[in-house]
Amino acid sequence: MENIFKIADLCLHRTDINEKLLLTHKASESLSNNELSFANQVPVQSIRRVSFPASPALISPRNLPKRKLNSQEGKAAFFHALAHIEFMAVYLAWDIIFRFRDLPQQFYLDWLQVADEEAQHFELLNDHLRHFGLHYGALPAHQGLWDHAVDTSENLLARLAIVPRCMEARGLDVTPVMIDRLAEINDEKGVEILTRIYQDEIGHVQLGSYWFKFFCKIKQLQPELCYHSMLKNYFNGWPKGPFNRETRIMAGFSNKEIDLLEQGIHE
Repeated sequence: MENIFKIADLCLHRTDINEKLLLTHKASESLSNNELSFANQVPVQSIRRVSFPASPALISPRNLPKRKLNSQEGKAAFFHALAHIEFMAVYLAWDIIFRFRDLPQQFYLDWLQVADEEAQHFELLNDHLRHFGLHYGALPAHQGLWDHAVDTSENLLARLAIVPRCMEARGLDVTPVMIDRLAEINDEKGVEILTRIYQDEIGHVQLGSYWFKFFCKIKQLQPELCYHSMLKNYFNGWPKGPFNRETRIMAGFSNKEIDLLEQGIHE
């Protein structure tokens, strides 16, 4: 019988990429076979002990070179950046499982599904990189996504507000534009991959919305105001618009939350 927290421990504290992917898929398979335990037997470690592969080099987003999609080099850098986002999303899904304990079992089931789908996204993108003669880790990447995990490591509501409902929700705003740009340059495979990711990410943000509201209710907090408060306290600056209102509502946002986001741009 596999233990979900032991697998999370291995995925977060070992650096081998292939092992991490295999463990993630194995956990999902064990769940399907009713061979996954949720016994809280593995101690939580400081988030500062989480380990990452030696490459890519993680640098400040402002130090990443700007490239355009109208060159092979630019397209390669674009897909490498996306692969990094999806790889870090695997970490983020395992970390929310590992770090926050004694919650409803469905919470862990949901984020295991997210971890497995993010691993699949990464594999699709890493395979696509081979068409450009690259592999994940060949270019530098930014460390901003994980910084948000560190900042919210002791507050579950903050983690749900900032990661799925801010960082991941940003993908709902920008991915349709990316898909259109790839279609314009006839990158059919790229369009296929991003369309798959976009569809899955709607579900991931829906899960973030569901659990954010679930725990707000337990704490007797008003979700819209709590979300706004978490952004002000845990997000450096303010989320960028424009916001894809239709898709965000599909993903569990209320009109009031989106109104607050849009108002915040001008504050």
